[in-house]
Amino acid sequence: MIVVIGCGNTNRSDDGAGVGVVHELQSRELPADVRLIDAGTGGMDVMFHLEGMQRVIIVDAAQTGAAPGTLYRVPGDQLETLPPPSNLSLHNFRWQHALAVGRMIYKDRFPTDISVYLIQIASLDFGLDMTPAVREAVTQVADMIAGEVLHERSA
Repeated sequence: MIVVIGCGNTNRSDDGAGVGVVHELQSRELPADVRLIDAGTGGMDVMFHLEGMQRVIIVDAAQTGAAPGTLYRVPGDQLETLPPPSNLSLHNFRWQHALAVGRMIYKDRFPTDISVYLIQIASLDFGLDMTPAVREAVTQVADMIAGEVLHERSA
């Protein structure tokens, strides 16, 4: 089972990029074992969707200072060293924490194939519309993910 988890706040313009990718993928024909999750801003929700998954793809917005719409793909081996969080509450529990805590809780039921796509944002203004560069990147990431899962299933 593959799960694609989109994170972000769709009420804050480009911050909804991860959720936008999931919504874009919902309109595509994907294999039956691909689950699409709109996790919004709830890191704890991300954690609950990890148990027993074969492959996990997380998509979120990023603020790195790069050009808006710049894409980053972080492979799972770089995520394996995430330290367990300390002093967390539900208000600051993000997908990074979900990976670290999920690994501790689920042990051998924790997925070993995890990757993260990050999309550089331009705006965190209140509003439902993404900026053009980020909207284009959302479509591009959806294309990349759809291509990956279709290729994996045909191989």
